[in-house]
Amino acid sequence: MLLRKFMSLVGIGSAKIDLILDKETYTQGEQITGYFLLKGGLIEQQLKRIDCDLVKVENGTESMIEATSILTSRSIESEAANKIPFSFKLPTSLPISTEDISYRFKTRLTFTEGVESVDQDIIQVVEGERLA
Repeated sequence: MLLRKFMSLVGIGSAKIDLILDKETYTQGEQITGYFLLKGGLIEQQLKRIDCDLVKVENGTESMIEATSILTSRSIESEAANKIPFSFKLPTSLPISTEDISYRFKTRLTFTEGVESVDQDIIQVVEGERLA
């Protein structure tokens, strides 16, 4: 048991996070929905927070558009799976995705002890239909 705890503290067999989105392509100003899927590792771990940043990558340079944090003191049991709803409204002024501009959500799961779990999900932003 002590070996399992040590392994999870250095990131081997620790809990993981995965942001599951309903789709990959969105229009400017659209509401994005999905959920965070938390998967337990080898041992029970105490969660501290979930951070999710919308990042724009333009010509190789990253800039954060907006950040969301969920503070939590819940535990995730060994090998359990939990879902936490996710919702985010894209800014209407967001430039559309091009060859030089891309977007991704960077998600981090932080524990009271141990290494963070990190996930990245690429989305595409397209121009919305204009109403006459």
